[in-house]
Amino acid sequence: MSEMFREKKTNGEARYLNMEKEIASTMLHASYAVDLKTAVHTSLQTIRSVLQDKPDQEQIGLLTQQVERLLTEQTERLESINRDLEAFNHSVAHDLCAPLRRICGCTRLLQEQYSTRLDLEGLDYLERIFKSSQHMNELIEALLQLSQLSYLSLKREVVDLSEIVSETADELRQSMPERRAKFAIQPHIRTFGDANLLEIAIKNLLRNAWKFTRMREATYIEFGIRELPADKACFVRDNGIGFDMSNAERMFQAFQRLHNSTDFPGNGIGLTTVQRIINRHGGRIWAEGEIDKGATFYFTLQSCIT
Repeated sequence: MSEMFREKKTNGEARYLNMEKEIASTMLHASYAVDLKTAVHTSLQTIRSVLQDKPDQEQIGLLTQQVERLLTEQTERLESINRDLEAFNHSVAHDLCAPLRRICGCTRLLQEQYSTRLDLEGLDYLERIFKSSQHMNELIEALLQLSQLSYLSLKREVVDLSEIVSETADELRQSMPERRAKFAIQPHIRTFGDANLLEIAIKNLLRNAWKFTRMREATYIEFGIRELPADKACFVRDNGIGFDMSNAERMFQAFQRLHNSTDFPGNGIGLTTVQRIINRHGGRIWAEGEIDKGATFYFTLQSCIT
């Protein structure tokens, strides 16, 4: 009898331990308020399913109410933070971007209407002002878009990543038809996620590869799947200038450039944006490369890739 009781107790403890792990895993993946809402309901369903055979219904009700209250408070707190962030973004867009656009416009008017009154040095100064203000405006817009990724609600559906890669490859070829370029694209790679965000991530990775292969006589870019011990990872591989592996983590940080911005222009947050999107889908991204021997970017997604 005592052995049966101990066995029953052990099994019960194991069930509660599994429940705790499941809830913790769900909450850890809920980095944003919109994801936390789903995590709250999933966690409550887990508790109810595990405790439904308990005889003390009053205890179940109290426990559920306590968990529901705590998680709801956390959700409301995160939503409040996101509302403040959204208001700040709107303020930045209005208070900084609008004046910069006026600077660009006035500079262009000066160049068009008063160019005969300025010498070459004066015209050069105007051009520098225009380009600098335009670049700053682009950086602010890019940062606003990056911050919005934190609170946008994910709309999950089946997404054909191979199709996105193919369409992006056609766009890149058309943008520079004089370049010799080959794209090797594994067909029918699909996943489950937000189509718009995943398209942004894929386009950023492809454009990154396109940019750093432009000095090659012939560009080679490959998209496919690599089997990992416990997962599958998509990859984008190129034959570009590569990078030093000691800087592999830096490239995902905003404005951390590994190469000269004059030779390889950009806003400096493309890979940061990709990482943010992949993380929101419960995945991870990393890079492997070697100087002058190309680079490969791998990423996983929480939903199954086929």
